[in-house]
Amino acid sequence: MKSFARFLLSVALTYLGLLAVTFFIGRVVPVDPVLAIVGDRASEEQMTQVRTELGLDQPLLTQFGVYVRKVLRGDFGNSLLSSNPVAQDIARVFPATLELATVGIVIGAGLGVPLGVWAAVRRGRLVDQLLRVMGLVGYSVPIFWLGLMGLVLFYAKLGWVGGPGRIDIAFEYSVTPVSGILLIDTAMAGEWEAFRSALAHLALPGLLLGYFSLAYISRMTRSFMLKELGQEYVVAARAKGLSEARIVWRHALRNAAVPLVTVIALSYAGLLEGSVLTETVFAWPGLGQYITNSLQNADMNAVLGGTLVVGSIFIALNLLSDLLYRLLDPRTR
Repeated sequence: MKSFARFLLSVALTYLGLLAVTFFIGRVVPVDPVLAIVGDRASEEQMTQVRTELGLDQPLLTQFGVYVRKVLRGDFGNSLLSSNPVAQDIARVFPATLELATVGIVIGAGLGVPLGVWAAVRRGRLVDQLLRVMGLVGYSVPIFWLGLMGLVLFYAKLGWVGGPGRIDIAFEYSVTPVSGILLIDTAMAGEWEAFRSALAHLALPGLLLGYFSLAYISRMTRSFMLKELGQEYVVAARAKGLSEARIVWRHALRNAAVPLVTVIALSYAGLLEGSVLTETVFAWPGLGQYITNSLQNADMNAVLGGTLVVGSIFIALNLLSDLLYRLLDPRTR
């Protein structure tokens, strides 16, 4: 019971710290929310009235208390760009990011883990060298450049994939959004032409993010596996005559999976935070593009609301990875 209470206290303090950071960042940036609302031609009386209505004339700690109470109710204020509640806007754009990030992490983890294991088993050989080069390229080459080159080659030249956006404009209003994830909504509606269009548009940015996460996950998997393959229990298992495949996949990988869970969770969180450059290059209407457009237009309610969602995702996935860590490794319980 005490450990559970400490767990809840740590979550509460972490989230309170996140709220404090976003609030004070919103107050120190050189953007006047009153000016953004009323414009630079408003009179001093109008600006004073709006400042009072927003509560900006109150002490900073009082403003922070009001801010925390509103956020805990799910109230992030209204967006200056859309005039809608920020929470409503985020609920509209987040499924696009969720769809893109999920495809990316499925590719990254689904290929990165076995490739990392293979590289560790074949350490120093050609396969290992090729995989290390592939990972180095994934780390080094700017993701926006890969996206632009991918569009030029696979969309403009070869026509293998769809262009920018989530779906062809002909199908944009033909499917009623249910989950907000186009592949699911089009399949549920039986709109297979629209499904193929959504899949074609998702293919290139999904593969790009998948390659980006694959480079990280495969490298970490290789590192964890090299450590496990050098342990004494592996030597003992080989001495007992166990097959190499059983040693690698059933014993070494099982132990390496404990820290690997955290790596995959954080990689997924990194993709869910918006993948701003990828969404910008592919005109993908997700959370990253929403935050970027809001920042460019001084829409601080939307920026802070999106930042809080990103931070909450990181907190939630960190907590989930900690719980999985405890389930996979009894020594940590």
